[in-house]
Amino acid sequence: MYIPITSILLALGGKCLLNWVLVFFQRQHTSRSFLGVFSVFLAVMDAALTLTVTAIHFCSDGFLIVFGYLLTSYHICLLIQIVGEVHRVLHWPVTMAAALDCSCTVTLRLDAASLRLKWIFYLSVNVFLWCFAAFYIFLLSDFIPIMEDVTYHDIDRCWVAPSSQILHITLLLLVLILGCAALHAGCPVMLSHHTKQPALHNPLKKLTVDQSQTQSWRSFVPPALCIFLHNWTLFLVFLAVLLLLPMGTPSYLDLNVAWLCFLNSLLIALVLCAVCPASQLSQGLVEVPPDSFCEWKV
Repeated sequence: MYIPITSILLALGGKCLLNWVLVFFQRQHTSRSFLGVFSVFLAVMDAALTLTVTAIHFCSDGFLIVFGYLLTSYHICLLIQIVGEVHRVLHWPVTMAAALDCSCTVTLRLDAASLRLKWIFYLSVNVFLWCFAAFYIFLLSDFIPIMEDVTYHDIDRCWVAPSSQILHITLLLLVLILGCAALHAGCPVMLSHHTKQPALHNPLKKLTVDQSQTQSWRSFVPPALCIFLHNWTLFLVFLAVLLLLPMGTPSYLDLNVAWLCFLNSLLIALVLCAVCPASQLSQGLVEVPPDSFCEWKV
């Protein structure tokens, strides 16, 4: 899709403002999760891109010299396409790393020293992912910027690739959550089948524990889904509208802090529904990953 440069500047400015507002909103536990640290990295990168593109576009002479390099309006489209491609590369690695982080936080209880090591680990992983994305784009992928065949004085719009990765990731995670709910709903059927087996293979004590754990899971999954939907229904409606639109989201806007906050809540809901009974959560035996939008108390 072709987008005017002025529209790109307005969109980048709005994205940058939204990023920093959300980073400030969750500043108290930014360093306690992978997605929190990645949100800060993303906000800094988007701010640098916005300032660079704005300086080039509004320069009175039509060009800008930075460290001996001549930057013109022609480079705005190049920067936008490169950043958009980097965002497309980062989506799935960031999702998998965040899912692994949520799983480890729920299943492992770490002391203060381990938490400090986790922050250093988060920082290292973020640096590695950004470097890997840049390395992949410039050296391994077949990415070729698309530029109009005009002089740089006449460029007033840029080709931007559309992206729908947030829709694909959301649909996949929602299907997994519904699968977990269906699995827990089917547990009583499996338990009733086990009660028909000889007592030698199913001791009464073990059966009682299994029934208690199943009831705990069943009592947790619906409230967890209600907590998530109560806070993110409007965002899900927004994603549904994007799904119906013929054009996808511009790639340079597809990865933002608002999406990362939604992804964080979605992954927490998935992990809690999959591995965490309500009894453990109510007794404080499980550490829930930090979430500024959902209060995971059942």
